[in-house]
Amino acid sequence: MSNLTACERLELIRHKDRPTVNDYIPAMFTRFMEFHGDRLFGDDAAIIGGIGYLSDTPVTVIAQVKGRNLEENKRTNFSMPHPEGYRKALRLAKQAEKFHRPVICLVDTPGAFCGVEAEERGQGEAIARNLYEFMTLRTPVISVVLGEGGSGGALALAVCDELAMLENALYSVISPRGAASILWKDGTKEKEACEMLKITAEDLVKFGVCDKIIAEPTGGAHMSKEQTADNIYEYLVDAVYRLKKSDIDELLEKRYAKFRKIGMFTE
Repeated sequence: MSNLTACERLELIRHKDRPTVNDYIPAMFTRFMEFHGDRLFGDDAAIIGGIGYLSDTPVTVIAQVKGRNLEENKRTNFSMPHPEGYRKALRLAKQAEKFHRPVICLVDTPGAFCGVEAEERGQGEAIARNLYEFMTLRTPVISVVLGEGGSGGALALAVCDELAMLENALYSVISPRGAASILWKDGTKEKEACEMLKITAEDLVKFGVCDKIIAEPTGGAHMSKEQTADNIYEYLVDAVYRLKKSDIDELLEKRYAKFRKIGMFTE
């Protein structure tokens, strides 16, 4: 799969049968209990959050939900969270901090919702607050990009100690179509933008953004949901075990340094 172009991977992660968190959560976590609401406005179906067990370790799970059919996509706003979704995520993260539970974030969104109602309820502030609070959250945080990791909507759940990506996942500051619209005023040049952005897992490991690439079955995650879930599970068990042994102050220093060094450019 490593010889696929970024554009081919984009098509692959948008495959209608690609597994979503509704497939992964039951396969990886036992006794999962979902919590609802941000205690300010309402509940956002684009982000699911709750507590469960990863092997024998209690963890908090925060995940962006892609629908598996039209009805699910309508209910989850096509995985584009509103501000109440990010505030729910932060509420659960702070609860995890209180009870010393590791936080596991599963990222899969084309980006945060940019509608008028989201802006009225403080979308920018909600995302910025997550970035600020997650940076100093005194418990291990692990994020996994499952498919699309779009802009600030993804980053709000990806300020973490370790970032992993599925082999064909993409993680980008802007969607390829959005970049094409800005660079060439032509959204149909999505494929050209996709290659220029350097957004594959391999690219991001080279840039120091991604820490681990999780293998997918030949043909993509949809070819074997069980195998993909097992691969993610094995990584998470190992990562939680390692990070739980770390001194929390050292962990926070490394987390801060990780994000301060991100950025590669030429002049």
